[in-house]
Amino acid sequence: MTNQVALITGGASGIGKETAKKLARSGITVVISGRREELGAAAVKEIEAVATGGAQVRFIRNDVTSEVDVEAIIDQVVSEFAKLDMAVNNAGISNETASIDLSDSGNFKAMIETNILGLYYCQKYEIRQMLKQSKGSIVNLASIAGINGMPWAAAYAATKHAVAGLTKSSALDHAAQGVRINGVAPGAVKTDIIAAQLDGSDPNYNEEVISAMHPMNRLGAPQEIANGIAWLLSDEASFVTGHILAIDGGFTAK
Repeated sequence: MTNQVALITGGASGIGKETAKKLARSGITVVISGRREELGAAAVKEIEAVATGGAQVRFIRNDVTSEVDVEAIIDQVVSEFAKLDMAVNNAGISNETASIDLSDSGNFKAMIETNILGLYYCQKYEIRQMLKQSKGSIVNLASIAGINGMPWAAAYAATKHAVAGLTKSSALDHAAQGVRINGVAPGAVKTDIIAAQLDGSDPNYNEEVISAMHPMNRLGAPQEIANGIAWLLSDEASFVTGHILAIDGGFTAK
């Protein structure tokens, strides 16, 4: 996995940042993107501290809801590093916990813009570049909510089912062209976003309740998801495409 270049959207925190660290430890040059420059600059320092083998680390401010922005970041990565070997489409939002009848349409539209259209834009330009190289590996962040139904999260689940569909269909389109496209479906993972949601203010939505939904009776760690992403990206998974890997403490086995 050395002498390769990876792009990770939403790479300044959580699963994205841990994936960037995992790749940089293997000597892979990593470009992370996001909307918050201060957070991105701090993440670069963390990732650089563990990078090996001359791996470089960059942060590029980018908004995946803008097709112009997405096309520009792919062009920028290729202009600087001459190629794009790997991409992790991690940027996504979950902005509401409610049944459909109590939900806000604006919140759903925002999730569609980021989780579906953002992924569509990223895949579009990543695949175009990888086809020029006749090789590339993409991993998209789905969710257990993209495999199962999920109470109080129908709108979010709809967007993550779309991620699974985009992943599998695109994988079929390019399976014979050297471009592999897979996804991961994490269970509840203890990121800053989840920690804020599980602040104890709602007795029906706290860490104990959510942990109990998983047979392992705990939340996942971002590093555990990063391990699966790194494997799917690597040549060790060379015969894997169109697969959604559940990393969920047994949730989908129920």
